[in-house]
Amino acid sequence: LCIITLMKFADPKNDIAFKKIFGDKNKTAVLISFLNAILEFEGDRAIKSVTIANPYQVPKIEELKNTILDINAINQSDEEFIVEMQVEKDIHFAKRSLYYTSKSYVNQIRKAEEYPNLKKVYFIGILDFAIFETDNYISRHLILDQKTYKQEVKDFEFNFIELKKFKLELKECDTNAKKWIHFIQNAETFDLIPKEYENIEEFIAAFEAAKIYNWSKKELEVYDYVSMQEGKRLSEIETARIDGKAEGKAEGKAEGKAEGKVEGKIETAKLLKAEGVEIALISKTTGLLLSEVDAL
Repeated sequence: LCIITLMKFADPKNDIAFKKIFGDKNKTAVLISFLNAILEFEGDRAIKSVTIANPYQVPKIEELKNTILDINAINQSDEEFIVEMQVEKDIHFAKRSLYYTSKSYVNQIRKAEEYPNLKKVYFIGILDFAIFETDNYISRHLILDQKTYKQEVKDFEFNFIELKKFKLELKECDTNAKKWIHFIQNAETFDLIPKEYENIEEFIAAFEAAKIYNWSKKELEVYDYVSMQEGKRLSEIETARIDGKAEGKAEGKAEGKAEGKVEGKIETAKLLKAEGVEIALISKTTGLLLSEVDAL
């Protein structure tokens, strides 16, 4: 007799779940695997260890409105990594990424004379909406010389993952980067850990962290609260869209009636003009300007 136990995984796009999965200071292998995959770090460049500057803690519900849930990691070279999951569409997100990155950069030193000690900062933004015009689901932004395209200023790097543009099936995910993006996008839909993840320790750890059956009552309450807030936001957007559509129809009908009245006046003016009626009288009868009647 074979008994299969189905599991329920949290949605990694939920702020609390995201930080619980990737921000556990006791299980940094998950974050290291994700960073190495997304940033394409291999060999000597591969991250071996990280210190999570703001590790996961269950926040109080009343604090959530003022809390930006991100992960700030530092590797053995003292380089800094800011990883943020952003669900709600924000047209200013690129500017926010500049702000966070520059703030992290400046906070490395206490006075200007220490600037030689400044280390590179990487920003990784995972967005549940599209922000750039390209079709690429991952984009890397560097500071380059306009003519030579050389990267002379190397201390800032911005990486954006636009989930809405990622269309690959799991069987098509042939790299860890693709597997991580698919995990973030679809983990909550799985009943079991897919075979494509079974033999990779970091993914097994990520799925274990995402099992809501292992969560505390407080964690579940916060997770549900965040989910409800997101559902409420989407509902408001849909209501606004429907209302806007109805309003547009009403405006269209009104505009159509107005256009019809104008066209009727023009046709009447044409007939009167063809009969030789004076322009002044036509203008008075139809309400058209003298110049408008004269131009017919």
